[in-house]
Amino acid sequence: RSPMSAKDAVTHLVGLQAQNTKPPYFQLYARLTDFDPEELSALVESREAVRTVSLRSTLHTHTADDALTLVPLVRAPRDRELKSFRRGLEGVDLDRLAAVTEEFVQERPRPLGELREELLTHWPDADPLALSVAARCLLPLVQVTPRGLWGRSGQVALTTVEHWLGRSA
Repeated sequence: RSPMSAKDAVTHLVGLQAQNTKPPYFQLYARLTDFDPEELSALVESREAVRTVSLRSTLHTHTADDALTLVPLVRAPRDRELKSFRRGLEGVDLDRLAAVTEEFVQERPRPLGELREELLTHWPDADPLALSVAARCLLPLVQVTPRGLWGRSGQVALTTVEHWLGRSA
């Protein structure tokens, strides 16, 4: 096991698989000497690390810098995932969907169900799941805290990575 910090380890690994909230903590516990889960939790709480869809179009924990760097690099897997939902998106202007989503989630972080309902007001005939997947594929969204904090819970609420971090990719 390594004596490096949690932030250095997340940077070194380029991210930790985070489909569920606890695996990033287990992954660091297995790799780091004297790892304290509160160390990673503090990084997420201070926005030095984020939970976002990235590698393989799945949820990962990244440092803020890596999350922003990866935005253009993970476009291809997101585009492939989006294509698999195209039937449910017939008649949907994807540029407009991205703009509606961005404006909506930047007002305040939104639960997925709330985002889906908002998108359905614009495209009532579209498949609800396809709309929410499209939003996730078209924009770099993060799951905001308290989701992902050690020993705490919270529903998934989303905003853009750039809005959450206050800087551009």
